[in-house]
Amino acid sequence: MISDGDEDDPFPVDDCLFADTFSQDTVYTLCGQDLKIRQVFGANLGVAAPVWEAAIQLCCFFEDESVDLRGKRIIELGAGTGVVGILAARMGAAVTLTDLPLALPQLQANVSANIPLGGWPVSLPTVLPLSWGEDQMKFPSDWDLVLCADIIYLPETYPLLVETLAHLCKSRGLVYLSSKMRKEHGTQHFYEDYLPERFNVELLKHEENQNINIYRASLK
Repeated sequence: MISDGDEDDPFPVDDCLFADTFSQDTVYTLCGQDLKIRQVFGANLGVAAPVWEAAIQLCCFFEDESVDLRGKRIIELGAGTGVVGILAARMGAAVTLTDLPLALPQLQANVSANIPLGGWPVSLPTVLPLSWGEDQMKFPSDWDLVLCADIIYLPETYPLLVETLAHLCKSRGLVYLSSKMRKEHGTQHFYEDYLPERFNVELLKHEENQNINIYRASLK
């Protein structure tokens, strides 16, 4: 219904100026794949909404280092927009994307928006909720790769994340982690103290301009 414009009701009732969310569609070309990623900004999604630079850097690392993802069983933690996991699925991996329940509609929408013309090479990516330290036992432990992009920023979650990673990697899966090294969040503390308690940790790349590190970790 559209207002008649009187002084008491100067805007149409469906005017989007007062919507509490807005979205932005961006096409990212990564590893030769064009991904259309929608970022839904609003009070609810918070840090799950944007495509963070650490995610792009991880995708570029896979391309630069010719990391072969074909046929790999991959789970992504804190997937957010899903750009990393969706790329992996487009490159021939069997992918499960996980995040908190509030982020799942955005994840699912981005999966649906990126179906390859010839269909998914292996399988449709699965989208599931996973709260670290709570839900990991619902998931298997035989992943080839666990992917994490810019999820190291809340110190109270660090022990829960390590516990979750240890469960997912029981069958000797590898973890790739890409993080902006934020002093205020103790990100370095996670990699120097928390993660090495259970994992062998290797720094693979430091991107100086953005202060982003990419690590590989394997269960001790």
